[in-house]
Amino acid sequence: MQYFESYPIQKEPILKKLLTKAPNIDPTCILKDAHLGEYTHLMRDTYLIESSFDDYSYTAGNVQIIYSQIGKFCSIANSVRINPGNHPQWRVTQHHMTYRKFAYGFDQKDDEEFFNWRREHKCVIGHDVWIGHAAIIMPGVNIGNGAIIGSGAVVTKDIPPYAIAVGVPAKVIKYRFDEPTIAALMDIAWWDWDRATLEENYNDLNDLPLFIKKYKK
Repeated sequence: MQYFESYPIQKEPILKKLLTKAPNIDPTCILKDAHLGEYTHLMRDTYLIESSFDDYSYTAGNVQIIYSQIGKFCSIANSVRINPGNHPQWRVTQHHMTYRKFAYGFDQKDDEEFFNWRREHKCVIGHDVWIGHAAIIMPGVNIGNGAIIGSGAVVTKDIPPYAIAVGVPAKVIKYRFDEPTIAALMDIAWWDWDRATLEENYNDLNDLPLFIKKYKK
């Protein structure tokens, strides 16, 4: 993955413009220790905190992503939250004054051990994943390649590749394809093609039987 450490801020919304190879970021977005791949697109009010966001993935706005790894070609709808903050349920109080000590004047520094505990429960989103409007991916959850997460779902457990999961808590209701097709797509791993290969074979992405026949290893 090629990451960019500096981000060219767009002066106007990127809606009908060609996306650039460098990350395309709306000026309302907030990034901290974030790494973005090529042709990525963050729409309005996206928060990307201590996370990676791989090639061609995009958010549709009002999205919060923290301590997470997002794969390539992911489609993240409006109002999605990936890895919402855990609170210390084991303490007398779960209020964040016990770990954001400095802000409340209880110490000269915050509780780094607690924040490291949060970091250890990162979310990992595979390639070509579609996460529907207002879905929540809870800490520590892994979502497999090609999966679909329904709108409003709360995902508390790992979701297999190419599964469709909906509800609260989210449950797998079916798979996009049969097992041989899923195995073939996983083996082909088209998401790892370089730009030249993608351009050359772009039209084949619209014909599943042809695609499997042509590229199956």
